[in-house]
Amino acid sequence: MNIFNEEDDFLVTTPKENYFSISRHANENIVEMEFEKMLERLAAAEKLIEEKGLEDEFELTLSHMRAIGKMELEDRVNGLFLELAGNIVTQCE
Repeated sequence: MNIFNEEDDFLVTTPKENYFSISRHANENIVEMEFEKMLERLAAAEKLIEEKGLEDEFELTLSHMRAIGKMELEDRVNGLFLELAGNIVTQCE
């Protein structure tokens, strides 16, 4: 099963666009499973933040990244899209 369109140029598209393209063409169960794994990681990170009493610091950091550190935030989000896409692709091959 080839989930890639041979005409796609992955150097022109963003990690976000690649993820959504892959997720639309991949096995739905695999996409759902990988998305759920990512949400589990987020839930665990939120629990750790709460247990350490870092909610205010987290919100401040997020606000700062949205306002000043946009490139770093974008790089991190793109990394997550790449991770999700990679996990899906390796299971669909």
